[in-house]
Amino acid sequence: MSLAWDNWDAFPLLRWQGPEGIVAVFSGRQGGVSTGPFASLNLGLTTGDDRLAVAENRRRLCAAAGADPARTVQNHQVHGTVVRVAEPMLGGYLDPQGELPQADALITRETDLALVALSADCVPIVIAALDGSAVAVCHAGWKGLVAGVVEATVAALGPGAYAAAVGPCAGPQAYEVGDDVAAPLRERFGEGAAYRGTADLAACAGLALFSAGVNPDAIDIAGICTITESDDFFSYRRDGAATGRQGVIAYREDL
Repeated sequence: MSLAWDNWDAFPLLRWQGPEGIVAVFSGRQGGVSTGPFASLNLGLTTGDDRLAVAENRRRLCAAAGADPARTVQNHQVHGTVVRVAEPMLGGYLDPQGELPQADALITRETDLALVALSADCVPIVIAALDGSAVAVCHAGWKGLVAGVVEATVAALGPGAYAAAVGPCAGPQAYEVGDDVAAPLRERFGEGAAYRGTADLAACAGLALFSAGVNPDAIDIAGICTITESDDFFSYRRDGAATGRQGVIAYREDL
């Protein structure tokens, strides 16, 4: 299993070569139609970007992953630990209608039901059964990591052997934190979680996955910093509120 860059219709995507029957793609900011601070593949509807542009960006992500937008699902992410069993969204993914359920992880055992988690420095994670029978996506900021959203996601999937991919996120070379963040991270994950004023969210995610029972040899970590890679990724820490969202999309293929 591995993470590798791929190109679809001239824009880059980070594909996870995970368990057989699992499709998982991490997007960056390249390849969409949004402009200004949202240029160009912004997937977030609550960012202030034009809704039609976001809908087209979402369509492109689904096309790149081979997913059906009508069967693509997302949460209203709140930095918590709630895990939801995915159900198709009213109105579909391109123009959802009504309030999205509040949760930070989605799981499914259905085939061809695609799950999306958005991020702009937080950690996007895919977790999949080694036999391809289940898949989950998880949005994990520092609060969610400390609270146990990763472990809650694996527990919701149930007993079994799993693999995981940890996508691009705020990296330790640039994610400066105060003691209000560093202390709970160190208490939860050890001294290496926050060292000399910066935090390593990807390492914390890897430790959380290991704590939940995922074999370290089955955990792939991108090791890409969203803050420093400004041409390729959105970053709330770097750009403030006026920025877009990248995402991860994952589903079980009907083989």
